[in-house]
Amino acid sequence: MIISIPKEITPGESRVAIIPATVKEYIKKGITVKIETGAGQGSFITDEEYKSAGAEIISNINDLYANSDFILKVNSPIMNQALDIHEVDMMKEGSAFVSFFQTTIDKDAVQKLTEKKITGFSMHLVPRTTLAQKMDALSSQSNIAGYKAVLLGASHIGKYMPLLMTAAGTIQPAKVLVIGAGVAGLQAIATAKRLGSQVEAFDVRPIVKEQVESLGAKFVEVPADDDDGVGEGGYAKETSDAYKQKQAELLKVHISKSDLVITTALIPGRPAPKIITKDMVNGMHGGSVIMDLASENGGNCELTKPGEIINLNGIIIDGSFNIPGTMPIHASQVYSKNVSALVNYMCPEGELKLDMDDEIISGSMFTHNGEIADERTANALKGDS
Repeated sequence: MIISIPKEITPGESRVAIIPATVKEYIKKGITVKIETGAGQGSFITDEEYKSAGAEIISNINDLYANSDFILKVNSPIMNQALDIHEVDMMKEGSAFVSFFQTTIDKDAVQKLTEKKITGFSMHLVPRTTLAQKMDALSSQSNIAGYKAVLLGASHIGKYMPLLMTAAGTIQPAKVLVIGAGVAGLQAIATAKRLGSQVEAFDVRPIVKEQVESLGAKFVEVPADDDDGVGEGGYAKETSDAYKQKQAELLKVHISKSDLVITTALIPGRPAPKIITKDMVNGMHGGSVIMDLASENGGNCELTKPGEIINLNGIIIDGSFNIPGTMPIHASQVYSKNVSALVNYMCPEGELKLDMDDEIISGSMFTHNGEIADERTANALKGDS
């Protein structure tokens, strides 16, 4: 079997789906590894390092795609503007593909994979089970995003983060509010606490209160009669209108007192819920900052401009894309380990073995043999027809 890794062509992407250590893992299974020239450049991995690990370096991207049984990427396949061809159109019919792929959003690419009978796997769809924990790329990248968001936010605000006792008087610590206490949110809380700030956190799932408080933050809780925001697989879900009204009233008060607000509420494959309104932003004080980690799917703040950093009357709203990509060395390291764990699980003897009764394999698969293999993806495509 031949596994190939093309260079990422999504603008601003610095990560790569393989590192020398995982090259060696594949080769031990008898798998041939081919990597496009310069694929690891953004993560400071040279072609020589890949060659030393046993990989073949390929300069012709058409040959790389055409002769590969399994393509590994970070991002969904897109149009290669330089060659005027879509990445899927270069793939071998009947091959396999894996990347971070929001299948209910990147519908055109899903359709193309289906037409070429390519078996598609998404790291977004990997089940959140104990057995699949080492394959959970969503968590590994969110962990990085939560950490880096605090550092970027701290650089935006015009204050110190910690309490300081100086000869010129006492400097009060910055106040940080983290909205969403999943993997990214919990890492943001921990990092903000390490920097000495006062931290509050909000989540629609009451069950995370203990985790938030164990990190030294105060949990902002909306009184509710049931598990209104608790969804499947540990994710949050849409809440009732009554809950949203209570949530908005409470958050407006806490946001107005915060120097740094970090939003992490994101439901994979769906538009990000709008949590921070224009009215809430207008109630913030000058010099405060919103780091919107849900900007890729539209943002949790209704004023966020995805992919941009804007200043509205002294309030910075940072909607930068791909925060994990700003730490490409470790982001690529953990992502490549997540991918290799999944690929090696599906290829126990160096060949792709698809046990459709296996929840990890069937759960992460979205196209196979010219058909849509994931119900959510199928429903999304039907909605377009």
